[in-house]
Amino acid sequence: MAQQQSNEEGTALIHMHKPEWRCSMISASFNFINSIIGSGIIGLPYALNQAGLPFGLLLLMLVGFITDYSIVLLIKGGNLSGSNSYQSLVQNTFGFPGFLILSALQFLYPFIAMISYNITTGDTLTKVFQRIPGVGPDHILAERHFVILLSTFLFTLPLSLYRNIERLGKVSFLSMVLTLTILIIVMIRAATLGPQIVPTENAWAFAKWNSIQAVGVMSFAFICHHNSFLIYNSLEHPTLSNWSRVTHISVGSALIISAAFAVAGYTTFTGYTQGDIFENYCRNDNLATFGRFCFGLSIITTFPLECFVTREVLSNVICSRPLSKAEHVSITLLIVAVCTALSLAYDCLGVVLELNGALSATPLIFIIPSACYLKLCPGHWFHGEKLIPIMLIIIGLFVMITGLILIGVFPQDCSHGVEMFYCADANVSGTVPPE
Repeated sequence: MAQQQSNEEGTALIHMHKPEWRCSMISASFNFINSIIGSGIIGLPYALNQAGLPFGLLLLMLVGFITDYSIVLLIKGGNLSGSNSYQSLVQNTFGFPGFLILSALQFLYPFIAMISYNITTGDTLTKVFQRIPGVGPDHILAERHFVILLSTFLFTLPLSLYRNIERLGKVSFLSMVLTLTILIIVMIRAATLGPQIVPTENAWAFAKWNSIQAVGVMSFAFICHHNSFLIYNSLEHPTLSNWSRVTHISVGSALIISAAFAVAGYTTFTGYTQGDIFENYCRNDNLATFGRFCFGLSIITTFPLECFVTREVLSNVICSRPLSKAEHVSITLLIVAVCTALSLAYDCLGVVLELNGALSATPLIFIIPSACYLKLCPGHWFHGEKLIPIMLIIIGLFVMITGLILIGVFPQDCSHGVEMFYCADANVSGTVPPE
């Protein structure tokens, strides 16, 4: 993750020091794939449930293409404006008001992500703990509120209090290994558990009405623009052609992994698929329990990284100077406390993913890179090179506005912390299949 860099006038930009080391295109591609594939992948089966399997896959490929295109566009804009970070690009293009808007979005994205991490931790680890002998559904370790508070005090808060993000840098490789492990588990269960669950009505329908909300979840899973300049500057030969090649390889590989995960998860549970796919697996499934443990560990190690970005945005915009030790601790405690309180009060992960995708990820992927390029690139607005950016802005605004409206008007139900009807012990707290 990049440190942030202040601008010449002392206003806050996220510190991103140009790396002294250089890496090959293969190494850069691996780093980029790792930055794309993260915790958001867990919600992709739910996105297919929202959009329909065939149409959902088409949307996933479209989001992948737009991500690829906008990342290249971002670097083109950086070259045109002489910028070496997303923040400096926006400020050089739209001035201080543009910087404030980007800062707000860069605050909201990790902030809402931290809420989703806490929700996932509570849902995931409670089922892991229930596999411990003597820990039943009524045990305190099976209470999601207690588990969220426990993981916050023991792990996420202490790790979030670090002032130097480099101490957290080694978690990226671990996160990648854990994600691939989870993918293998989901694919195994698609082959072994899927045939035992009768598909829901219209499970294989081409498209469903909630497709716009699905785009929000997909955008949340694919956003990686905050790392683009760092990886670009790390190349041995940072040219636009080399960067385009790295981007195509990275996004293409991430798309294949994400599509495999989404299809395996959705085809196992069809219309019963939850925002957190591990909510669908039974408590007595040891393989799924191991997957839950891997995902819970991944989430706990990722939370502090998001907290670092959120704290930096706040400190840069409000203070415009390095924080004192007391200020650093106070702001960190405030951020973690608010995130924890919201995650304790609300427990439906799917809606949180939709909200973050529509409110934060969509403008960061669709709108802002295109707007910067349109303003910086000379020539008429209807010139051939500008048509796609114009289309992306229109699509992004439509997805953002429509998605937010649908989230408010048609909030999605979610099954939280209970056994599904197809589980062996569903007679105690299980759900029943929809009519």
